[in-house]
Amino acid sequence: MNLSAPFIRRPVATSLLTAALALSGILAFRLLPVAPLPEVEFPTIVVFANLPGASPETMASAVATPLERQFGRIAGITEMTSSSQLGSTSVVLQFDLSRNIDAAGRDIQAAINAARGQLPADMPSNPGYRKANPADAPIMMLALTSDLYDRAHMYDIADSILAQKIAQVEGVGQVSVWGSSRPAVRVQVNPLLLNSFNLGLTDVAAALQSANAHRAKGSVANSNKMWNIDATDQLFHADEYAPLIVKYQNGAPVRLSALGNVLDSVENTRNDGLDNGKPAVIIPIFKQPTANIIDTVDHIRAVLPQLKASIPPAIDLHVAQDRTTTIRASVHDVEYTLLISLVLVVLVVFVFLRNIWATIIPGIAVPLSILGTFGVMYLLGYTLDNLSLMALTISTGFVVDDAIVVIENISRYLEEGVPPMKAALQGAKEIGFTVLSMSTSLVAVFIPILLMGGIVGRLFREFAVTLTVAIMVSLAVSLTTTPMMCSRMLRSDSGRRHGWLYRTNEAAFNAVHRAYANSLASVLRHPQMTLIILLVTMAINVYLYVVVPKGFFPQQDTGRVGGSIVADQDISFAAMQQKLHEMMKIVQQDPAVTDVSGFTGGGTLNVASSWAQLKPLNERKATADQVINRLRGKLSHIPGATLYMQAAQDIRVGGRGSNSQYQYTLQADNLRDLNQWAPKLLSKLKRLPQVVDANSDQQIRGLETQLIIDRSTASRLGISPQDIDTTLYSAFGQRQVSTMYTGINQYHVVLEVLPEFQQNPESLNDLYVRANNGTAVPIAAFTQLRTVFNSLNVNHQG
Repeated sequence: MNLSAPFIRRPVATSLLTAALALSGILAFRLLPVAPLPEVEFPTIVVFANLPGASPETMASAVATPLERQFGRIAGITEMTSSSQLGSTSVVLQFDLSRNIDAAGRDIQAAINAARGQLPADMPSNPGYRKANPADAPIMMLALTSDLYDRAHMYDIADSILAQKIAQVEGVGQVSVWGSSRPAVRVQVNPLLLNSFNLGLTDVAAALQSANAHRAKGSVANSNKMWNIDATDQLFHADEYAPLIVKYQNGAPVRLSALGNVLDSVENTRNDGLDNGKPAVIIPIFKQPTANIIDTVDHIRAVLPQLKASIPPAIDLHVAQDRTTTIRASVHDVEYTLLISLVLVVLVVFVFLRNIWATIIPGIAVPLSILGTFGVMYLLGYTLDNLSLMALTISTGFVVDDAIVVIENISRYLEEGVPPMKAALQGAKEIGFTVLSMSTSLVAVFIPILLMGGIVGRLFREFAVTLTVAIMVSLAVSLTTTPMMCSRMLRSDSGRRHGWLYRTNEAAFNAVHRAYANSLASVLRHPQMTLIILLVTMAINVYLYVVVPKGFFPQQDTGRVGGSIVADQDISFAAMQQKLHEMMKIVQQDPAVTDVSGFTGGGTLNVASSWAQLKPLNERKATADQVINRLRGKLSHIPGATLYMQAAQDIRVGGRGSNSQYQYTLQADNLRDLNQWAPKLLSKLKRLPQVVDANSDQQIRGLETQLIIDRSTASRLGISPQDIDTTLYSAFGQRQVSTMYTGINQYHVVLEVLPEFQQNPESLNDLYVRANNGTAVPIAAFTQLRTVFNSLNVNHQG
């Protein structure tokens, strides 16, 4: 049976099929999405919850644990980790590769609803979730700077307008806002002055709560008109709260302004953000685990003009960092390499065949096979990434073999004087099974890769399938288009005088042939020596396989360097702010850095984050690792803090971030064992010369002031632990006591004592708690202060 015969006898139909294959491949190439690597990320969801002022232990036991119990019943979870800091908890859930992330999100929401009754009642909002991996690097970072507006105003715009619109962009998984916090009215009272008016913090909180109402009020109507009813039942600015009456004393009003300060401020004053040394609000954007990074960034850039038009002109909104810059350059380089390989293959074929028409045939067959592969890749939902393009580059050496074998066999018949049509029919029939066997044997090599499981199998499956498809498309082209072109283009060279190029090459080939014959004869005369050399070569290969360093994926230079500043555990926010500014200035001065952003604040005051964008590789003389090593030496001169840096990678396994390239996890049934063995392991690791930046996320040396309650005295006075906690929370927890509703967002009134009463633990003795009989009792009357060490964060993993 001659499979090629119908195509050889019908050149027009075959040409049309060939053109259709080429055009579909060109169209598919333009439609194929671009990515750094195949989609291999685990479906990951992060759940977040906030309770301002709550300690890490409280967040871990009262918030994280109830959520984890509910999440543990969800099918398909491969890893669950949580981290609790001051006032916040995040739970990262990683699912099996086969799990649909949208279905997982519905299960997560159901679990949150089930756990709500076990969570603290005074949480300002329900826990939420995002389909994003917090350990991954942001795909893009936007920065807001202004010479006119302060950070609070810029944060409000970013949180209320920009973040909402960006979150609607296709592929975006999470949009955060760093560098400040939402505007708020802060009421700072003097506890001593408060006591002189026979008032407590609970009285101030009650007055603030009653100052705002936002409820339905109804309407009135007659036979002709209707009127909606509204009232000025909310206060929005500090100057409106200042004259608020807390109580009447001796017939005179005691106003809020008489008890302390009322300021237009922010919800959390312990935040700071920088972009290239300027005060800034940073918007990091994370993609969904299944989204294409290039498409997502392109969609974001498409809406940037709308975003800029929606904010005041005095605020500068710009792209601080774009992760796709190096990705696009890398993919472009691989595409260029593929083009070069195609040209080299054709040139090599011409050098050896020394026939222009015989060279044109594989010159058409090889690109045609590549174009046909693009069409199949599009149907399979693949991307143009480094691995798929590498597979196509490798395939050029495979697919040209089929065409050459067919051409050589048909040329043999032409040399014997057979007419071109008959030579093509006879040669294709004779060689068809051989070409099929060659292609099948090549495909069989990649079957183990196709059957590999886990993330490694997912990563290299696209590579194996692309290479397999290229070989099979080449097989089809070699049995159809190639013999058809041979029947029309090839002619016998017998009787023709060859040119000087042919004669020169012939002499060179004859010399190579003689050298090979001599070497083969030498090998055959010394079989024992040949076997010894073979065994030595095999032994050397085994040795090299053992000693060569091994890893999951090579370390990449993506042009992005992420960093985490870790300072002394008892550092204040003001001191941490200074460390951030000093380090960002040093990083910004590096010649390889084009942009650097940093922020500090949140639940852990001794930790700050930074991201640096490097110049393109062709514009800098150092790799990302060399830049890190260079900066490590300069930053080591800043005492009391360390900046741990690592180059951002396109593959991130696991949902738990770390400050180094590798992480080792210790687990125990009780915290005492972890506190005992983690420092010992860290000490040993730091002694290894191969290890740099060894660190631990265990932070158990933070300072804590404990109030030892004399329960007998407190009970006799009619004071409960709940009364004490409420007073402390109102004084030092940045407690949100009232909510202001607007058309675009919700804002809060924050209650606390004056800053001068928050400077040291002894200030706690200035607080008073209201007893049962209404008298104010100093907190020092039934408590004692004790300073101990505590954990700045509590981590769970299961």
